[in-house]
Amino acid sequence: MRRRRVRTIVIGLLLFVVGRDPAGAQQPMIDPQAWQAYKAKFLDPGGRIIDDGNGGISHSEGQGYGLLLAYLANNPADFEQIWYFTRTELLIRDDGLAAWSWNPGKTPHIEDINNASDGDILIAYALALAGSAWQKGDYTSEATKIAQALLTETTIAYQGEMLLLPGASGFSEGDREDGPVVNPSYWIFEAFPVLGTLVPSDKWQKMLDSGVALLRQMQFGAKKLPADWVSLKRRPQPAAGFPPEFGYNAVRIPLYLVRGGIKDAALLTRLKQGMSDANGSVTLIDLSSDKVTATLSDPGYQVINDLVDCVVDGTKLPATARQFVPTLYYPSTLHLLGLAYAAEKHPECL
Repeated sequence: MRRRRVRTIVIGLLLFVVGRDPAGAQQPMIDPQAWQAYKAKFLDPGGRIIDDGNGGISHSEGQGYGLLLAYLANNPADFEQIWYFTRTELLIRDDGLAAWSWNPGKTPHIEDINNASDGDILIAYALALAGSAWQKGDYTSEATKIAQALLTETTIAYQGEMLLLPGASGFSEGDREDGPVVNPSYWIFEAFPVLGTLVPSDKWQKMLDSGVALLRQMQFGAKKLPADWVSLKRRPQPAAGFPPEFGYNAVRIPLYLVRGGIKDAALLTRLKQGMSDANGSVTLIDLSSDKVTATLSDPGYQVINDLVDCVVDGTKLPATARQFVPTLYYPSTLHLLGLAYAAEKHPECL
């Protein structure tokens, strides 16, 4: 009886944090046809999300994204299919975190047992949401285990900030001469309050606040953009051994800010302006030379700028953003996350 009461309290807290009642939590935020198109291209029968832009591998990030999208599509069967692969193939570490990469062309499929903290956050977050919405105590239980492992293995206090390390090993002061090194795109702001209901700790709010504060400081190159990988040894600067670029990792930062309810117009506008060319297209930037290394025309990238315009100025999303046609795994994922956010929080922009 006591266990059931505790579970009910946790579910109630989760629903309060995400701002939904139990019925509302089960309303799909993703158009069913869009989800069917996504899963037809990227979800294999074994439950793995295929990164077709990266050699067909799967990884904890993709599994976490897949779980979150299946939840937002209100599809418990697909959610369970993705979760089966995730728990049997990736959650094999002793500390409760997931191995970050699974390669179908290698034996064994996992070559690097290290985790990727953003993947773990996404997995735990999706499990927490699904557990509360669908009354699945086992999901809530697993989310709690991962959340606790994240706090134990991947968070550190450093120079007054609560940092999220990109992995349990390889990024701390003890691991690198320029450590600690962080990846600012690993801060999934919307997840921290939810995970904080499972494992109460002031670290979640401190980590959220530190992530935003660091983004305000990370203004590299003429475009004043964050790098994918940043050393915090003395002051924020692009980390050694990584390309000094605003790249495919960092491009999703404004999406995470917006989805996390962080409507700092100055920060969002600086990021949007820095990552856009004269035509408004999303670009990747070499921060050491300020040269554009790639122009990203896929609607899944462009929707990030469109959402910033929606939040900051109330601008409607263009028709190209509102229509979903899957292309590659990564931009297609960002596209659905953007549309789901607009549907739930800013329907006036659709």
